[in-house]
Amino acid sequence: MSTAPVPERTLIVGVDTGRADWPMSESLAELARLVETAGRVVVATETQKLDSPIPKTFVGSGKAKELAALVKRMDVDVVAFDDQLSPSQQANLEQIFGEPVKVIDRTALILDIFGRHATTREGTLQVQLAQLQYVLPRLRGMWSHLMGEQTRGGIGSRFGQGESQLEVDRRLVRDRIASLRRELARLETRRATQSKARWDSGVYRVALAGYTNAGKSTLLNALTNSDVYAKDELFATLDPTTRSIDLAEGRKITLTDTVGFIQKLPTTLVESFKSTLAEVRAADLVLEVVDANDENWEKKVRAVEEILAQIDANEIRRVLVFNKCDLLDDEALAGLKAANPRAVFVSAGEGWGLAGLLHRIAQEASDGDVTLTALVPYEKGMLMKLVHERCQIIREQYVEGGLLVTAKAGARMAATLKPYEVEE
Repeated sequence: MSTAPVPERTLIVGVDTGRADWPMSESLAELARLVETAGRVVVATETQKLDSPIPKTFVGSGKAKELAALVKRMDVDVVAFDDQLSPSQQANLEQIFGEPVKVIDRTALILDIFGRHATTREGTLQVQLAQLQYVLPRLRGMWSHLMGEQTRGGIGSRFGQGESQLEVDRRLVRDRIASLRRELARLETRRATQSKARWDSGVYRVALAGYTNAGKSTLLNALTNSDVYAKDELFATLDPTTRSIDLAEGRKITLTDTVGFIQKLPTTLVESFKSTLAEVRAADLVLEVVDANDENWEKKVRAVEEILAQIDANEIRRVLVFNKCDLLDDEALAGLKAANPRAVFVSAGEGWGLAGLLHRIAQEASDGDVTLTALVPYEKGMLMKLVHERCQIIREQYVEGGLLVTAKAGARMAATLKPYEVEE
């Protein structure tokens, strides 16, 4: 007899107002993938066309009753809405559907997945912060059974035990939110110090960004021969992972994989993960990874660019990288290349196109380099090491005074070598 937990049976619901960037069918298909990633099973999908969501129950009252009947008939455990519900809408719907049915929205679902995938201390704290910010305005509904007792009278009713407990819980949640923010601020300060050290060292930093499940982790593994966790599911990567690589010209760079983006990602969630996304903000170059086999890739690029703008990273130099190109036929790939002449086309899974991508990264890294000749004294051993790691060596010669080297160097290394510069 199996002891594995039975997946919760989930009904997904969407409201089509006709004003969304994405067709309802595509948005609900993504919601279904989120449900499956969270370990649940989708048993039915329901939609309703409205000019705007109903303030009380999000869907119309007739639709809410219809959903309640479907929930009972199909033995549904969870009803998941594609848009964010207000606390009152969530409470009203749970009352209509009856216990023990849970009503959640897209935000709650994403938070659940983040909670499963956070592994580092920082990632775990960020998830906790986002979850508490989500729960805080919903506490009243959680104590509604005690609030009801006050109106009925009876023993203890004059003390307002529901309201007292509600206020206690609110204070505890606010205190915990403040504590999490302080700890995350300390971690962000530490991360900023590490980032400054990388800046000072002259390491060229490349960040992988893109819609969730575009294949960023697979690409990182293919480029750096790593074994970062990569799986065909949404938000397989949550915590940033950095690996170093030596380009053919001898320059050392770092590659950082980051959390995938998604449409309808709430601003509060982006705020909670700003310290993780700081790896993107601190990059010299962002590789915007796109699933070439996804017919909605243009919409997903727009969603990614909106979030990059939210975190003040939209001014960083970017290269569009179409991944999974092995899944396209020759005609489709030729059309994509013709429409995106500045992009790079690869298949991380099959390992082709990677040399071209590395060459493009090298071009971007060397853009703005200056050519100089310097005499580095022998006692400056660390500087000699940095010259070989951070510069493109044109020629070098060990002479009486030290290493005489002519190299192409970036702005930071050129400034470091300035005191040792000599005429050729």
